[in-house]
Amino acid sequence: MTEIKDAATSGWDETRPTARLLLADGTVIEGEGLGAEGVAAGELCFNTAMTGYQEILTDPSYAGQIITFTFPHIGNVGVNDDDLETVSASGASGVRGAVFAADVTDPSNWRATRGLDAWLKARGIVAITGVDTRALTALIRDKGMQNAVVAYAPDGALDDAALKAALDGFPGLEGQDLVPLVGATQRYGWDEGSWGWPGHDAPGVFGARPDGVAKRVVAIDYGLKRNILRLLTAAGCEVTVLPATATADDVLALAPDGVFLSNGPGDPAATGKYAVPMIQGVLDKKVPTFGICLGHQMLALAVGAKTEKMKQGHHGANHPVKDLDTGKVEIVSMNHGFAVDRGSLPETARETHVSLFDGSNSGIELTDRPAFSVQHHPEASPGPQDSHYLFRRFVELMDGGVTVRNG
Repeated sequence: MTEIKDAATSGWDETRPTARLLLADGTVIEGEGLGAEGVAAGELCFNTAMTGYQEILTDPSYAGQIITFTFPHIGNVGVNDDDLETVSASGASGVRGAVFAADVTDPSNWRATRGLDAWLKARGIVAITGVDTRALTALIRDKGMQNAVVAYAPDGALDDAALKAALDGFPGLEGQDLVPLVGATQRYGWDEGSWGWPGHDAPGVFGARPDGVAKRVVAIDYGLKRNILRLLTAAGCEVTVLPATATADDVLALAPDGVFLSNGPGDPAATGKYAVPMIQGVLDKKVPTFGICLGHQMLALAVGAKTEKMKQGHHGANHPVKDLDTGKVEIVSMNHGFAVDRGSLPETARETHVSLFDGSNSGIELTDRPAFSVQHHPEASPGPQDSHYLFRRFVELMDGGVTVRNG
């Protein structure tokens, strides 16, 4: 018969929490830590995607943020080297921290090369598990994205005063240009195509640019994702990447058929101080231009529009967006905390897409110059591929017309 001892007299030691999440509104959440030890401050947001946590955690657009995953089972397929979205495999992740509901299990997938915990440690990402992420998401929905601190100490020795000081010292994202933290610092080329199942259409795992005359594209790196480069290549583009600080003269010296404006983190108005003049110079020469996410906001700023901070932002792989030209609804990936103020768009910028969640702007097209952009992520990494056609549309634009309107 099992003997049950009195906890008060047996020295029974309860498990001590090893991680803490402190929010600006005073909310304190305890849990178990994993990943990197230490303290990380950032803006707390939530992501509703059910797959692709590795792509999310390496998306440079998340610089300065702590991600709450609403899907409970994070880490169950491990990680690998192919699903990174930072262009440099050794580059630091922009994300500051992560919040999970369930404990991370050992990986169970044929593509996995290591477990999530070890990978988080290697990339310096502080994480906490055992959190009611649905309740936390409801809090963010009601109060908006707020500054927070996540901390992990294996022995559970967490200094609340130090955490509060770290929280108070975080300036928030408004007014912050975070592109220098994640963008390229020098020019480079790219020739890797789309991913394919081994043994099928693609030679190996990734394909190459199709045969034929390639369109010369200059991609401006504000925090560029790998899969964008892959899809540009797969669409028949010869891609050269330039840093965000490139001037119009730098871009035009390469005689591009088109210019691509990438995704990226931070306040678009801050980045626009040096990015907008370059874009305006390219537009003046009527070079076909395509922007995604921050690139969409940069294009809007370049023609005189304004951007605004959103309450809870859009982060997920299940967002409905309506194409106002075709009337079709696409399910897309989104990751942004700022949006273009449609009321500030000039007459020469026509709205093409809107979010069906909140009606915010999700795309524009210029009527006097060959340029268009979308707020969502058509590269779908992670997410649905409903908007892949936009890369073909960019090629059509460089050919002198826009014939691809939808998938």
